[in-house]
Amino acid sequence: ARYGVQLESGPFQRRTADFLWMMIFGALTLLALSAISFFRSPFLGISLVFMLLYVWSREFPSANINIYGLVTLKAFYLPWAMLGLDVIFGSPIMPDLLGIVAGHLYYFLTVLHPLATGKNFLKTPIWVHKLVMRWRIGAPTAPPAQPDNLGAAFRGRSYRVGGATAYPAQPDRGSGVATTNHVQPDNGSGVAFRGRSYRLGG
Repeated sequence: ARYGVQLESGPFQRRTADFLWMMIFGALTLLALSAISFFRSPFLGISLVFMLLYVWSREFPSANINIYGLVTLKAFYLPWAMLGLDVIFGSPIMPDLLGIVAGHLYYFLTVLHPLATGKNFLKTPIWVHKLVMRWRIGAPTAPPAQPDNLGAAFRGRSYRVGGATAYPAQPDRGSGVATTNHVQPDNGSGVAFRGRSYRLGG
């Protein structure tokens, strides 16, 4: 529960559909692996927890983990440390290995392979997004904030030296009619600003 909450509030924040797809993919992968005689396991709950733990260890590899107050290690090695503890305590290691395999397969297809090739073969299906939206699972994604142009201190425009520049249509706040402004070309020396000249004393 602790590592799942950290994933939901961290890498999968406001990505409820992706988190749900990770769990679905992990469950299907574990079912497929358990059908192989070498990986056969009647109960896959521990394997699913280990898959979640493996993904968490890859998302937070530098976090410090303290095991029973005796050993402190990086989160990157936590799944293997838990596997070693199960070996010491005499628990079967096959469920742990199944979870590590499923977690690595998910992390490889969604993070490592897209980083190396730019192709993601394990995108979250559309039906998962629709399911999340239909049942309103998780926090809704907030729309992007729109900039407030009313209180802008300065609104600048670009100028083309030596040529005419047409500005985009600007609304007239009085009449509601959009107007287009034009800048007359400077046929002289190309000075950006031309004003009236005054002769002092004459």
